Amino acid sequence: MAQQMVRRVRRKTGARRNTWWKGVLVAVAVTLGAVAAFAVLIGLTEMQDGLIRVVNQLIKVGAIFAGVWYAVPRGDSGGIRRGALIGLVYMGIGVLVYALLTQQKLTVMGYAIDLLMGVAAGGLSGMILGAMQEK
Repeated sequence: MAQQMVRRVRRKTGARRNTWWKGVLVAVAVTLGAVAAFAVLIGLTEMQDGLIRVVNQLIKVGAIFAGVWYAVPRGDSGGIRRGALIGLVYMGIGVLVYALLTQQKLTVMGYAIDLLMGVAAGGLSGMILGAMQEK
């Protein structure tokens, strides 16, 4: 009973309105953990480049979903916007860090595709999670 009251108050007061940046931090933390574990796995096996690329994309999408899971309250009508924002910021940071670490030049098309993937993954996650009802 008390939990339901807290959830209602949280929804009405917008207590989680400013958590999108925390969702980005959760996504970054999930990425760091998953990439570290994947690097160990690559070191122990001989994976093909194609499989590595697929797993990297899955790590990105999974991290975005985890960040959106944290930041979007169930039943929130703004889930799509918040999820898309988390995906956009996460992918923007990721592409920038990757470019700085590898010293590769960014192509506009490649950058745009990564950003759009982040927006799509975040928006879809926000739509799904926002449509779920709290128990």
